[in-house]
Amino acid sequence: MADGVDIVILSNGPGEIATWVKPVVRSLQQHAATGLPLRISVILSPCPHASGNEHLTALSYPEVGRVQAAGQFFRFLLTGRTADDWDWYDRGVVVFLGGDQLYPVLVGKRLGYPAVVYAEWEGRWQGWVRSFGAMQPQVVEKANPKYRDKFTVVGDLMADVAVAQDNRADIEARLGIGPETPLVGLLPGSKALKLKLGVPLMSAIAAHVHTHRPETCVVIPDAPTLEPQALVNYADPKQNPFVKSFGGPCLTFVAASPQHLPYLQMENGPRLYLWQTFPAFDLLSRCHICLTTVGANTAQLGALAIPMLVLLPAQKIVKEFDYLDGLPSLLSKLPGIGVLTRRLINSVVLKMLMRQGKRFAWPNIWAQREVVPELFENLTGETVGQRVLHYLDHPDQLQKIRQDLRQLRGPSGAANKMAGIILEAIP
Repeated sequence: MADGVDIVILSNGPGEIATWVKPVVRSLQQHAATGLPLRISVILSPCPHASGNEHLTALSYPEVGRVQAAGQFFRFLLTGRTADDWDWYDRGVVVFLGGDQLYPVLVGKRLGYPAVVYAEWEGRWQGWVRSFGAMQPQVVEKANPKYRDKFTVVGDLMADVAVAQDNRADIEARLGIGPETPLVGLLPGSKALKLKLGVPLMSAIAAHVHTHRPETCVVIPDAPTLEPQALVNYADPKQNPFVKSFGGPCLTFVAASPQHLPYLQMENGPRLYLWQTFPAFDLLSRCHICLTTVGANTAQLGALAIPMLVLLPAQKIVKEFDYLDGLPSLLSKLPGIGVLTRRLINSVVLKMLMRQGKRFAWPNIWAQREVVPELFENLTGETVGQRVLHYLDHPDQLQKIRQDLRQLRGPSGAANKMAGIILEAIP
């Protein structure tokens, strides 16, 4: 077939579909409206954070013509055939918007199309990729000098999504709050290890804030793979020993009604509203401050320019985290002395990291300085709650964090620039 151009987008998780694929296909379609006959296909690869509905989300985008779910990916990679036996135009481009950067190289070779990669932190397989759209100049600086001419700084695609979504009035109506009501977001994570610490600690923080500023509204953007009952279980001292350690209150789930969103009711405390619309960028943009663990959440909040406190409870990391490899890992699993060995090693590593000023939040890594506070210490609901109250009482300090985060985003219009790179790669 020779009468069109295939744009084959490779992606994986719910965040990438919502924050990278959506703005890029929108910009590509705007170019197609000028007469270029584009057909946009999305092929998903497996992702540990996937909800299983990513193909439905991609199909809901009017710009996307066809989608293959992640379960068929490796068959396609090996045979070149999709589940529905798609046909292909003679001309096309394979675009990486999530997953493993090796995939666009392999798919491009199979289909005979050049590969274009959106490089968030690093551009790989530089000799085999036609062009890279870099989120930040640092990505270009890390590239092999031989291939730097393949790189163009486009900016942060997530920032384009944030600009496109602003539904403050709707958010406030659904939460039952006014324009001036302080809103605090809790992001305890989506994995068991983080939730065991995050749910009781953040609940204790919310309880302390409520005691001193009861008008404050607290909301949890619910991950698509996390059931509300799981949050209740992590707040149950019979199922999670850390509840007692942090003093976190028990929670009870209350289903949604025409009058209110679903929420977790805290004993003698506030409601923790559950925001189950994903992605929750419009909600997060309304928050005055968010509490989060380390990981991808810090990158998302940074791209949205949302002030945050990044929580690393040192007293529990020393006792519980099991990230060891090799001989230390074997020693940590020995009967009797294994637990003590792990705690000793963790304690030594923790002290080294704290002494070296190691950064864990992505905005701080990008900036090579502390843009958002990382609380790497023995944390309690009271100590962190006092920090939250301090920031709510000093909005000028929150505004300074927002301004610093905006400066880290990179140039605006990332989706349009990425679309331009893709179109330039058409044979």
